Amino acid sequence: MQLLLIHSDYIEYEVKKSTPVAEKIEESFKTGRLEEALTAFMAVEKADESDIDGIINKAVGEIRNVAGQVKAANIMLYPYAHLSSDLSSPKAAVAVLKGVEEALSGDYTVKRAPFGWYKAFRISCKGHPLSELSRSIVPEGKPAACGEPVVCQEEKEEVVSEALKAESTARSYWHILTPDGELHDTKGFDFTGHENLQKFVNYEISKQRAVERAPPHVELMRRLEIADYEPGSDSGNMRYYPKGRLIKSLLEEFVLEESYKVGAMEVETPLMYDMNHPTLKKYLDRFPARQYSIESDKRHMFLRFAACFGQFLMNHDMTISYKSLPMKMIEMTRYSFRKEQRGELVGLRRLRAFTMPDMHSLCTDMQQAVEQFDAQYNMCISVLDKVGIKVDDFEVAVRFTRDFYNDNRDFITNLARTVKKPVLVEMWDTRFFYFVLKFEFNFVDALAKASALSTVQIDVENAERYDINYIDTDGVAKKPVILHCSPSGAIERCIYGLLEKEAMRTENGGVPMLPVWLSPTQVRVIPISDKHMGFAQQIADQLQCRVDIDDREDTVGKKVREAAREWIPYIVVIGDKEAETGNINVTLRAESQPEKPKKVEMTPEQLNARILSETSGMPYKGLPLAKMLSARPKFL
Repeated sequence: MQLLLIHSDYIEYEVKKSTPVAEKIEESFKTGRLEEALTAFMAVEKADESDIDGIINKAVGEIRNVAGQVKAANIMLYPYAHLSSDLSSPKAAVAVLKGVEEALSGDYTVKRAPFGWYKAFRISCKGHPLSELSRSIVPEGKPAACGEPVVCQEEKEEVVSEALKAESTARSYWHILTPDGELHDTKGFDFTGHENLQKFVNYEISKQRAVERAPPHVELMRRLEIADYEPGSDSGNMRYYPKGRLIKSLLEEFVLEESYKVGAMEVETPLMYDMNHPTLKKYLDRFPARQYSIESDKRHMFLRFAACFGQFLMNHDMTISYKSLPMKMIEMTRYSFRKEQRGELVGLRRLRAFTMPDMHSLCTDMQQAVEQFDAQYNMCISVLDKVGIKVDDFEVAVRFTRDFYNDNRDFITNLARTVKKPVLVEMWDTRFFYFVLKFEFNFVDALAKASALSTVQIDVENAERYDINYIDTDGVAKKPVILHCSPSGAIERCIYGLLEKEAMRTENGGVPMLPVWLSPTQVRVIPISDKHMGFAQQIADQLQCRVDIDDREDTVGKKVREAAREWIPYIVVIGDKEAETGNINVTLRAESQPEKPKKVEMTPEQLNARILSETSGMPYKGLPLAKMLSARPKFL
């Protein structure tokens, strides 16, 4: 079952038309309204049919819990099929709805909207941190991808690399490395002041990757019309609406530009490769990932999970001099594919098809590789900082073999010094993978689950495996040391991190917003009436940014509230005073507090200068949707 719980000032509905599966209802059931209500939008799924009573009990428990938190005495149960594409039978859905209604009726005023009818509804969300929550409920013993439809079908045996099998049996030694160079046992370390690191440590050591409910960003990515699940595809494959595509393309362009600054050359390589290619097959077994495999002309192919294959095959065919090293190549992989386990898939956090900037550096030797590792470590910090994810927002994991640590202690300690905080260390006695050193920056979300963003690895195997050579000063062909780097991690993960960060800001009493350079609409102009439309258009034309105009026939108050729900950084209301003076009244989201918007009067030139200053040096693209809101479709 999928639940969307909205704490509302009111919820009202009106039946319009029956569907073939509509339940029979009395006339009084065709309209309904509740004031001060917790509205539970519900989608009963096929998997729920295995344990109807259990699903009812779990749903009742979730609704009771949230009703207690928001102090709601009234509950509206609203069947909402759009939350899932794997719906149960109508009979099962009605049974669950009636069961939940009956269980709650003794303690609450409960109304239930009829099942199987087209309905119009109006709801006024209260807008506090607990007013919009989502829950995924599954029968006992049936884990599912939170918030995502589950399609059960017979699957071919998945291709699992030897490295992934080794990872599950490898013995890891876990430590906390502090900036003073001391290694501490994780069990005895004092995490006071480093609570987020403690959550990350617990997540890493437990290796519990499955999620029991959807993290906050899933509801946000839908409400903000950024992205949604694509039920017509495989799990973990998303659709991106115009706003989401804009955000993705800006992030992609930014990361590529930052890579160009350090000398990376952009290339493009194929999406699929021959599973039986002798070199590729050996590498597959050394990479800890599950692959998508397909058949093509009687050949067993796999979809790439990184750009390594194509770039290394390209490197093999190149003539490379020591003068070219360190040599960097990058590809923005749209897409990379990994057959992540279904129970781990959730929103934008973990996908099966994702966009990843994948950069590889060829270095003359280990010394140059270590120098490049350090430079790219700092580059990754800078990239995430400009994206909007600061050092305090992520935790660092450094992984290496014991021999590498013994030879490079000062260098590894400096990684902790650079971020000025303790980092998690994972050490192995034996090298199971192709790398001897690796770091990741990990974002810990509202559910205490961690996801890797930026990463760099020192690869000591693949130059030999792919027969990659460079000509050294003595004219002799030598094998380079290779660095793998993703400056930001998957682009989708960056969006996930930003949304989760803002969800936690809201939870702590703050006002959420995206960085101005990533906001789909940077300025919303709201004319008070039709007579102010001409001046509103003049103001919009003066601003060098993504500006739209709310020309719909709604009240000004509602327009302002909706702009705030869209996290728009600057809201400009145009009335008689503004038209007469030429100055504008601007709500500054970045300086506002909940229920206390910060409003200032300024000239259009001052607002324009402020936005240009905030977005200086960052990529820019125009509005992804129509300028006039009345001309826009709704995607959800």
